[in-house]
Amino acid sequence: MNERMTEAGVATPFAKVPAVTLAFWITKIAATTLGETGGDAVTMSWLGETTSAADGMGYLIGTVLFAAVFAVAVWVQIRATRFRPALYWFAIIASTTVGTTLADYVTRSLGIGYAGGSALLLAMVLGVLWRWKRALGTVSVESVGEPASEGFYWLTIMASQTLGTALGDWVADTAGLGYTGAMLIFGGALAIVAVLHFRSKLSRTLLFWAAFILTRPLGAVVGDFLDKPVESGGLALSRFAATVALLVFIAGCVMFFPQRAAAKAH
Repeated sequence: MNERMTEAGVATPFAKVPAVTLAFWITKIAATTLGETGGDAVTMSWLGETTSAADGMGYLIGTVLFAAVFAVAVWVQIRATRFRPALYWFAIIASTTVGTTLADYVTRSLGIGYAGGSALLLAMVLGVLWRWKRALGTVSVESVGEPASEGFYWLTIMASQTLGTALGDWVADTAGLGYTGAMLIFGGALAIVAVLHFRSKLSRTLLFWAAFILTRPLGAVVGDFLDKPVESGGLALSRFAATVALLVFIAGCVMFFPQRAAAKAH
């Protein structure tokens, strides 16, 4: 049984998601960055969406491939009887890659654009959170341990990862701030959320989801900064090399940073 003993000798059950620590946020940002470079490596470098022959189908094919991986990862995660760090972070990485390709398909292949895509995806995230709250009474990560809450949790994550990709591209490209400017915007927003966490009485659940959503556009613009051409403001690194390097870094985080499950709320 997935539980621990308190000092009073009372069994406290664990959730099937990690405790929210500094290590969690470092790993999460790295995973979102990998999602950007990995998704682009498949759709742009492999399937040719940056070539003159691009027809938009590369984004759709990439989305189908990564969605299948994500679905399997979540299915295994839900069937697991306890928190397993490697499995959890694999599912997170799968969600970031499918979020990248899906956002690109919606905003580029379907022609909705970054603003329209961001608005649509924000509505989706808020809708899932609202339905989760209505169905189970809470959207706190400490409640995630049963199939119903896990289903809502992973659906929210996938939607937020997709939103973050579109939002990051919108700020960096359409708003004209560039990758470094967008990094400062989203990094600053995360810093504000962190200050509110320590200095205010705002809902910790609200602040968690705000930070969780903001890490995705931050990772998206960092990923773009790494692999986009120099003339576009990037470093022009190999998408595949950047993806492998980030994967090694994340593996190191999972291996060497303390990984413990969040305690369920009572």
